Amino acid sequence: MKKRLAPLLLAVALAAAGCSLQSSDNTPEGTVKVVVGYQSKTINTVTAGTLLRAQGYLEQRLQKITDSGGAKYQVEWQDYDTGAPITAQMLAEKIDIGSMGDYPLLINGSRTQSNERAKTALVSVTGYNPKGALNMVVVPQDSTVTGIGDLAGQKISASVGSAGHGTLVQALSRAGVDPAKGVEVLNQQPQIGATALESHQVGALAQFVAWPGLLVFQSKAKLLYDGAELGVPTFHGVVARRSYTADHPEVLQAFLAAQLDATKFLNEKPFEAAKIVADGSGLPQEVVYLYNGPGGTSFDTTLKPSLIDAFKGDVQYLKSIGDFAELDIDKFVDPAPLRKAFADNGVGDYDQAVAATANPSRVTGTDPVCARPVSNAAQAGELWLDGTDRPQPAADPTCLLRAVQAAKAQGKVIRAAYVPDAELGTRWFADKAAWLRDGDSFLPFTTPAAAQRYRQAHPTATAISYDQAVTEVRR
Repeated sequence: MKKRLAPLLLAVALAAAGCSLQSSDNTPEGTVKVVVGYQSKTINTVTAGTLLRAQGYLEQRLQKITDSGGAKYQVEWQDYDTGAPITAQMLAEKIDIGSMGDYPLLINGSRTQSNERAKTALVSVTGYNPKGALNMVVVPQDSTVTGIGDLAGQKISASVGSAGHGTLVQALSRAGVDPAKGVEVLNQQPQIGATALESHQVGALAQFVAWPGLLVFQSKAKLLYDGAELGVPTFHGVVARRSYTADHPEVLQAFLAAQLDATKFLNEKPFEAAKIVADGSGLPQEVVYLYNGPGGTSFDTTLKPSLIDAFKGDVQYLKSIGDFAELDIDKFVDPAPLRKAFADNGVGDYDQAVAATANPSRVTGTDPVCARPVSNAAQAGELWLDGTDRPQPAADPTCLLRAVQAAKAQGKVIRAAYVPDAELGTRWFADKAAWLRDGDSFLPFTTPAAAQRYRQAHPTATAISYDQAVTEVRR
């Protein structure tokens, strides 16, 4: 498998890069050009991509340098579907700063390290999930499989080398299925895989955000495996070419300062940020807000030890998919520029930020239906009614059901209802969750397998549909 996939990875990356390249060679003389590679539909990179671009934070930061007597700058943004073509363009010295998921970051570091002009450093994180919920496996709506192990012998669509593929490899291995021989992985771009899933050409699709949530939201798939079951942190981050940033350290500082601007905006105004990202990516705002809303992805730029430790554990993945050069993670990760950005921009103490583990964005406020403040972020959800300026908080899943019941009784249109999984904490669509009733409590789970695990420990709990739960919840 190694000999077969390694050339394929590079070939796909180069081909994708050629198709997506939007390069311009008309940079005025005396102007410093910076090329940024991003993924508009990978919405956990938005603070280094879609949101950052839409808000113009980088251009504003660079303009301040120009206004102070410095050089002029020209920013070029290049949008890709996955991290692989960004790495290919960095190898060709055509992208200076890029963002991607943790597994693609491994490949980026491994591929670029032998070329001094292309060699990169991991300089910041965009967003992360402490348990790994950013990657998921979905199956067709009519699929009869109930667990990841049931995929043995089937075709699975994944972007080989992506974070979604990395999660698939780990999940299959834990289920006792050899990911190299027990399934057939079709190396496909996310949108191609989505079509293949819908037409039943594959039995499952393993991808990174926002693809699983998008397909489930569109009722084109159902969730089989929540990456949070692995209990291993997963993240997206920013890499920069060392040769470029050595020549233009002020550009990297401007970028990191701009990323801090975008992160602050998203955490303080998640609903507004979701609208901006939806407009810039073409994704439904309901799907963007699932991940970028409070209780979803933790948007935190710091390079936390827990993330780096998990990153080191992922190195084995490189060996499983191809002949990649050994990567020294400690040398690849460079927190010094971000530490300087914290200090220079007065955003707080970097070491304190590194030590913080709580999600910076949580559901807050007073539940209007249960008439009590939200006190437990692990249980809090949100209801988004059409025509309102923002979602309303729900103190817990039972209160959320009561709010939905009341809204339906009043003939209101529900845009989306969000609820945290009772076992793993993953923020999910309430109407797509697997629900259990245990006494007077209603418990949501991202997958039927998670609900079954709860029932094994709580025999009195019974399965109930979402519609039943809405009907039967007491006001």
